[in-house]
Amino acid sequence: MDVSVKPIVYSALFIALISIGAMIAIPVGPVPIVLQNMFVLLAGLILPPAWAAGCIAVYLLMGFAGLPVFAGGTSGIGKVFGPTGGYLVSYLPAAFFTSVISGRAPKSLVRDCVATVAGMATVYLFGVPWLKWVLSVSWGKALAVGMYPFLVGAALKMVAAIIIARKLRPLIRF
Repeated sequence: MDVSVKPIVYSALFIALISIGAMIAIPVGPVPIVLQNMFVLLAGLILPPAWAAGCIAVYLLMGFAGLPVFAGGTSGIGKVFGPTGGYLVSYLPAAFFTSVISGRAPKSLVRDCVATVAGMATVYLFGVPWLKWVLSVSWGKALAVGMYPFLVGAALKMVAAIIIARKLRPLIRF
């Protein structure tokens, strides 16, 4: 099996970026504002699907094992059972779907937009129901504390991820 070192290095860089993005956390209730999800989308836009999902899996395993890589420097398997567990777990399919939709063919702005919207939607599709279940609140309350306050920021993160990806792609070869 001939594996190039480049995807390993790129994946390691994304794991580091996602971890750093988690350190920049603004608490606004049970779900903080973080930059993790922007780097998850960026990993999906840059890396092939298996590598995008793989780097997220390694990131999650690092956090579950006790390395302080989750929002605000937290860690532990218990985070999965807390209010933000659904958001954390969602990063794996979000990166994968973003990468699959973005594709390896010549990149188009429309595909990148659809890919990031699908990735961010995946985050909320996993995160909000989990938040509702853990906190035992209504759908309206779960949406009010787990999605609505973050939509403008999510849109800005998606735009930023697309801009960064379009600048980096010509420099990155697999």
